[in-house]
Amino acid sequence: MSSSLLSSLSHCCQRQHFNFVLQHGPKGSRFLSVKTPEVHPVTTTVLPKPRLDYRAISESIVYKSHNAFNRKAPLPIGALQSVVRHYDEQKRLSSKLSMKRHSRSSLGEKMRKIKDPIEKQAVLEEAKLLKVEVTDLEQQLVTVEDILLGLALQIPNDTHPDVPLGPEEAAVVLSTHGRDPIAASGKRDHMSIGRALGILDFEAGATVTGSSWYYLLGEAALLEMALTNYALSIALKHGFRFVTTPDVVRADIALRCGFQPRDQNADPPVSQMYHIASSNPSHPELVLSGTAEIPLGGMFVNQIFTEEVLPLKVVGLGRSFRAEAGARGADTRGLYRVHQFSKLELFVVCSEDASDQAMEELRSVQTEIFEGLNFPFRVLDMPTEELGASAYRKYDMEAWMPGRGSWGEISSTSNCTDYQARRLHIRYRRSSATPKHTLPSSSFASTQSAPAIPFAHTLNGTAAAIPRLIVALIENGATFDEAGKPVGLDLPSTLKAFWHGTSSIIRWT
Repeated sequence: MSSSLLSSLSHCCQRQHFNFVLQHGPKGSRFLSVKTPEVHPVTTTVLPKPRLDYRAISESIVYKSHNAFNRKAPLPIGALQSVVRHYDEQKRLSSKLSMKRHSRSSLGEKMRKIKDPIEKQAVLEEAKLLKVEVTDLEQQLVTVEDILLGLALQIPNDTHPDVPLGPEEAAVVLSTHGRDPIAASGKRDHMSIGRALGILDFEAGATVTGSSWYYLLGEAALLEMALTNYALSIALKHGFRFVTTPDVVRADIALRCGFQPRDQNADPPVSQMYHIASSNPSHPELVLSGTAEIPLGGMFVNQIFTEEVLPLKVVGLGRSFRAEAGARGADTRGLYRVHQFSKLELFVVCSEDASDQAMEELRSVQTEIFEGLNFPFRVLDMPTEELGASAYRKYDMEAWMPGRGSWGEISSTSNCTDYQARRLHIRYRRSSATPKHTLPSSSFASTQSAPAIPFAHTLNGTAAAIPRLIVALIENGATFDEAGKPVGLDLPSTLKAFWHGTSSIIRWT
């Protein structure tokens, strides 16, 4: 996440321009889970500023610096040292302000007891001077806190110690699944097969909207529905609750989730998300959601849960919109990288000591989904330079796509620890049975006792990014006549129960 972007998040919070209005129904009614959570909503219509752990940052600047370097995070030179200085200044100003406020309170008590008018006037003058000092200190403190927040927001999440160091090529293959990959071949390109079978129309999409827009026709459209319901059935089996999400979200919520609506570092600045114009400048800025992860995270904003109801597991269906500014090359061909697509997303809120296990459970659910689709795929532990700002650890799943001649990403899973929760204010109240302990070692703040109401951990994983799955199924399942012309598709029988109608080009295997 760019420094200018993170500064804009701080600016959003300062101006209260992107207020988040929470409408709470009956106790616990907003949350979809197998268990009914006890919810403690914070009674405010404004989403508070992110609550970052300045003490932990100050106590671990060497680690934070190395971590940012390993992740190639755009952290300005001296940013961490500036956090330490401004944190010290914040503590100094807060202490001084508290003393001045105490002095004002004491003067008030003193004035109520004074009978002599002259003495009372002298105390009144002293109180006026104190008021000016308090106002000045308050303004100084606000300025320092805004600078401190803007600096700290640029720091990426910590990194799991097992994450490989380096660029994409350093990814570690954790497992491989499915049949042996078939030979790469240009004749298996999904675009040419889709056109030959009459199920993909990129030309009409380009005419109606522009490049990287498309129509799914007939069997391709039915395949989208079947894939969605198939993946959903497995998520439901594993205890996820189904949610349909808004496709329009406040830009502030996207920022807090770690997404980048605009890349101000580009020359000229480019938009990474589609922004909705408003004739009223006082209205919050709205964007088309890039993934259901954003509105799913927003469901839990500004809440305190009891530990007993965790984890909360939801699976959300939404349309994802990606401006993908600057993307080019083979990855932009056909359905592989498009501006709009259907996506089924898994999202988990859990206690801080349960997120490693929750990540493995997400991986297991995803593996089960893709194993049923009968194409070759592999699971990768992604290296430091491939981690977004919010991810503590990330697994990617890649399918073999013979028409593209390469492995292509079809899914990912990220453990965001408390990165999103601190920005969205998602917390939980510890169970009385939970033993007191110190914070996890990843926070590098071993001298701190764990708070009674800590921030939760959040995780997300793709259950089904529909166009990528269609690419993998077409390129692995296409059948040809003796002349080499595409004549049909072999599709896994796991999808048959979710298929509508009959087709002359589909063969279930």
